[in-house]
Amino acid sequence: MQKLELDLSGPDPRRGLSSMAMGLVGSEILRISGQIRTLMLAGKKIANFTVGDFSSKEFPIPERMRAGIVAALNAGETNYPPSDGVLRLREAVREFWKKRLELDVPLESVVVAGGSRPIIYAAFRALVEPGDVVVYPVPSWNNNHYCHLVGARGVTVETDPEHGFQPTAASLQPHLPGARMVALCTPLNPAGTVLAVDEVRRIAQAIVAENLCREGTGEKPLYLLYDQVYWMLTFGNARHETPVHLVPEVARYTVFVDGISKAFAATGVRVGWGVGPPAVIGAMRDLLGHVGAWAPRAEQVATAELLRDPQATDEFLAVHKAGLQARLDALHAGFARMAKAGLPVRDIAPQGAIYLSVQFDLVGKRGLKSNDEVRRYLLEEAGFAVVPFQAFGLKGENGWFRLSVGAVSLQEIQEALPRVEAALRKAVG
Repeated sequence: MQKLELDLSGPDPRRGLSSMAMGLVGSEILRISGQIRTLMLAGKKIANFTVGDFSSKEFPIPERMRAGIVAALNAGETNYPPSDGVLRLREAVREFWKKRLELDVPLESVVVAGGSRPIIYAAFRALVEPGDVVVYPVPSWNNNHYCHLVGARGVTVETDPEHGFQPTAASLQPHLPGARMVALCTPLNPAGTVLAVDEVRRIAQAIVAENLCREGTGEKPLYLLYDQVYWMLTFGNARHETPVHLVPEVARYTVFVDGISKAFAATGVRVGWGVGPPAVIGAMRDLLGHVGAWAPRAEQVATAELLRDPQATDEFLAVHKAGLQARLDALHAGFARMAKAGLPVRDIAPQGAIYLSVQFDLVGKRGLKSNDEVRRYLLEEAGFAVVPFQAFGLKGENGWFRLSVGAVSLQEIQEALPRVEAALRKAVG
C-alpha cells in the first residue's frame, strides 16, 4: 500500500492557505474544554463549567422532539430541505413568535439553518463588506472571528460588571457613524446577564436616528444583529425585550438570531433560524443554500411540531429552567457565602442564559500573574474548570470567568464549592 505524503514540502506546509485561513484563530473555549475532557477521560475528578453545552443525562431534549425526529425519519423525511427551511417550520416559527413575542413577521422574513451559527455568519456575509466596521461589546461570543471571516474591522466596546457586562446606548453611540453593523446578544454569552429594557429602547432609537441621518446620502444603512438565542431562559426579575417591540421603526434594520439549541437543550439537533427584512433574509437564504448549511429535514419537521404544541413546550421549559436556575442559584449562594467570609470572589446574580459571571480576584496572590494561571490554579487545586473572559475578547488580567452549568449536576456543584473555598483560603493564607 502506498503511503501518501500530503503536506507541502518545505518548512511551511501552510503556505498554500488563503490569507484569511492563515490568520484564523481557533476557539479558545473549545481548546480549554478539550483539555478538560482529556483530563476527565484520564480519571481526574473535575466539575466542568467550560463549554456552553448540555449533558443529555442532566438536560435531555423534549420527549416531543425526540419522538418527532424518529417519526419523521420513519416517514421518509430524509431528503434535502428547501434552502430557506421546511415550510411547516417557518410557519411554526412565525406563529411561535406571534404568540410568545407578540411580533407579527411575514413568512418571507424567516430563514432556517443548521443551528444559529450559520445564521450569524450569513448575516455578516450578506451585510458586511471587507473593511466595513462592525461594532460589538466585549466580552461577547465569537464576533471577532466572524469579523475576521468577512474581512470586517471590528470595533470593540468594553463593558464592566456594574452594567452586567452589557453595553449602553451611550457607550455604543460614538461608534455608530460610519458603522455597518452593531452585534448584540441578550441574554448574554458569556455573562448570563440581560440587557435592560430601557437600554434596548435607547439603542434601537440610536440606530434609527443614525439611519435617518444617512437617508439621501447614498451611504448604506446601519444594521443591528440581535442574537436572542437564550431569550426563553431568564430568571428572577430579568425580562427579555426585543428592540422592534419597543421601537417599531428599527425592524427594517434588525436581523434576529434564534433557535432551539439552548431553550430546548438541543445543541446537537442543529436547528436555528433568522428573522429580518425580506431582502436581507433572501440573500442569507441563497448564501446558506450554496454552502449547504441546512438543518436536517427530520429535525426541522419535529421542531415544527414542538413549537406548535404549547403544552409540551411550557411543560419542558418549566423543568428545564428550574434545573438551570437551581444550579446557578447554588453557585451564586456558595460564592456569596465565600465573599461574606472575606475570600476574594464575587459574582453577578443569575439573570439569564446558562452562565454565571464570577471574579476570582487571585492575580497577585500566591504568585499568580494572569487569568490563565488563575484558571489552572482552580483546576489543579479544586478540580474546577472555567473559562476566562479573555476568551470572549475582554482584555486585562481582571479575574472574571464564565461558568456554564449545562453539563454539571447539582451534586457536582455541591461537592465542588468546598474545594473552591479551600483553594481560595490557600491562595490568601
